[in-house]
Amino acid sequence: MRQQLAQTRRQLGETVEELARKADLKGRAQTRAADLRDKAGAMTVQLRSSAAQAGHVLQDKAANAGHTVHDKATHAGHTVEHGVPRPVRTVVQAGLRHPRPVLVAGVAVGAVVATEVLRRRHDGRHWTSGHRAPSHRATGPMGG
Repeated sequence: MRQQLAQTRRQLGETVEELARKADLKGRAQTRAADLRDKAGAMTVQLRSSAAQAGHVLQDKAANAGHTVHDKATHAGHTVEHGVPRPVRTVVQAGLRHPRPVLVAGVAVGAVVATEVLRRRHDGRHWTSGHRAPSHRATGPMGG
């Protein structure tokens, strides 16, 4: 009987301890929070690593694209340089060495072109020298 009583007391003690652990909501919540912090930290490290790797991949692709564009531009430049007559190359090189006269000439040409465009627009919309602007109405037996 004493053995049974001792065994029952042990079982009762274990049951009380188990119930106390289950009833310790604050402790369980703290443990769960610590587990979640650990998982979040691990995920952060993994995401940073993935982002860094993606950044390196994009940086490599951009560098390769830049090299490709540079190589094609260089090739195109050499092709144009060797395909253009010598006098034209001389003029272009002079323009590159002295850009101000080229800029002034460009502005002058632009002003002439703009003036001509405006003159033609003005002549097409108004009466000039006794001429009428073309009519856009239909003419013929039915319209007139």
